[in-house]
Amino acid sequence: MIKNDAEWRRELSAEQYRITRRKGTEFAFSNRYWNWHATGVYRCVCCGTALFRSQDKFDSGTGWPSFSLPIAAANIQATSDLSLGLERREVLCAKCDGHLGHVFEDGPPPSGLRYCVNSSTLYFRPSPSHITHAGSRLFAHLWRGAAPANPGRRS
Repeated sequence: MIKNDAEWRRELSAEQYRITRRKGTEFAFSNRYWNWHATGVYRCVCCGTALFRSQDKFDSGTGWPSFSLPIAAANIQATSDLSLGLERREVLCAKCDGHLGHVFEDGPPPSGLRYCVNSSTLYFRPSPSHITHAGSRLFAHLWRGAAPANPGRRS
């Protein structure tokens, strides 16, 4: 997904842009999804790609959403990150190259991995079981595969 800088700035909030396009990091324990427990799928705020499932989320004690597995290995990519004098593996959305966070080798079995992700890089789609019958028509677009326009934009 190729967009220029001006397009990303228009489509994302200032915080989303800073983190996804400039490789920023949000504050621990004060972000939207670090303590989120609903059932569903976490998607890329930039392009809507499905990234992580709630059943693979765990409390790592770090203050950021942490996942043991991506929803599909092809949906993410990991690259070497030598910033801050540390050797880390940066995690990006494979479709739009948006910075998500980092992956570490201190996660739970079976993967042993911890995908430490910034909340601002994600938007959450609840599973159908969390949508009431009365609200099912209102949220039906969530399960048709297309991401809504500006899915995670928050002013």
